Amino acid sequence: MQARTNDTFNDRLTTAANAKKAALERFRARPGADDPAVQARQAALAEIEAARVARAAERKIAREAEAAREVAAKAALAEEQKALAAQEAVRAAEDVARAEARAAEQKAARDARYAARRARKR
Repeated sequence: MQARTNDTFNDRLTTAANAKKAALERFRARPGADDPAVQARQAALAEIEAARVARAAERKIAREAEAAREVAAKAALAEEQKALAAQEAVRAAEDVARAEARAAEQKAARDARYAARRARKR
């Protein structure tokens, strides 16, 4: 937009005053708060806000339910791991007992062979 070169100060003041008057007229032409269209729009916005709040509450409930499911799943997994660890401990104890029994049998057999060898020598 090109600047007007022949505008005087009074022309600029008049243009500014006209712009202010136009803005004031636009402001005054707006419907008031008691206008049915404005009230309908505010009611629609209130419904939208209520729906938004309801969706946020639903999302929060869903997040809390998911968190509870995760906690329950972790607890179940921990219990399962604890049970597996207990079974593994029992198996390990049985293995140790079998190994000790086998070692005792081998020692007894070795001692018997040694005693038999000593008895033959006498």
